[in-house]
Amino acid sequence: MTSSPLRRLGFLTIGLFDPDDPGRGHESTLEIIELGEQLGFDSAWLRHRHLQHGISSPVAVLAAATQRTSHIELGTAVTPVGWENPLRLAEDLATVDILSGGRLNPGVSIGPPMRWEDVKDALYPGTAEVEDLTYGRVERLLALVRGERASEFSGVQGIEVFSHRVEPHSPGLASRMWYGGASLRSATWAGEHGMNLLTSSVVKAEAPGDEHDFAAIQLSHIRAFRAAHPDGEQARVSQGLVVIPTDSATPEQRRRYEAYAASRLPRTASPQGPGRLMFAPDLVGTSAELAGRLQAHAAYREVAEVAFALPFTFEHADYVQILTDIAARLAPALGWSPRP
Repeated sequence: MTSSPLRRLGFLTIGLFDPDDPGRGHESTLEIIELGEQLGFDSAWLRHRHLQHGISSPVAVLAAATQRTSHIELGTAVTPVGWENPLRLAEDLATVDILSGGRLNPGVSIGPPMRWEDVKDALYPGTAEVEDLTYGRVERLLALVRGERASEFSGVQGIEVFSHRVEPHSPGLASRMWYGGASLRSATWAGEHGMNLLTSSVVKAEAPGDEHDFAAIQLSHIRAFRAAHPDGEQARVSQGLVVIPTDSATPEQRRRYEAYAASRLPRTASPQGPGRLMFAPDLVGTSAELAGRLQAHAAYREVAEVAFALPFTFEHADYVQILTDIAARLAPALGWSPRP
């Protein structure tokens, strides 16, 4: 079976920075987003990294990106809502969407923040034990983004005017909300709630026999999502594997890329940890080789859009080479062409 032509091309970056010079790292991320637009990418996505040396506030960085780009879509992949107040996040998302002219694609996920026991007292002093870290937190966010009531009062008090909903309100934003799912349950939940689905290089091996076929697990999630979604087969899914073309790479870059992938390969052999997480191998090679491997990937054949993940620890020049090869060689081999 062959895949349909790739319609939407995106990339994902973590935005690492030197703690002694964080400005340079953030500027590098903005430059990469600008380059993505120049190369014709349809979307650029940022990860969250709290209390680490990666972007902790993608929404703020994307606000800056809205003023340096004109048409590339901008997303988060993903915002862990356990770190967020849904009302305040809805305000920030709507503000950035307005600034972008309707280009924001917020991706979210649930669950306790990483290293919960270490951060909960700083994050939620006195309320950590009663915070809702379930799907209910996303439901609150979705309702607020849609413009449902946030306050029992609206009207004029003195010289101030108050609204009952989050302001500004961006009418199209709700249709561009994504859920980052790695389990069958989360994929189904996202479909039932009319969200779009972000898949990545991580899934949960939940059933006996799942241990050796990442693509089959991911495929089952995509199909469960679409079966539950009101839009059915037209429901949007994006895949986010680590894909590193080497067409224009120097010999030294190729060696580093291959060493990076090899160092991460052992974790793909079996489910990892109590969550039984399965990791997809990083894909390194020429665009022709990568196109063949992707078109043989059962889950890739079910999607029409991707957000290829850039490796975490590479240099700015490496990202320029990788993005350039993706846009100029790999994506066209997958049937993609930039929108006019």
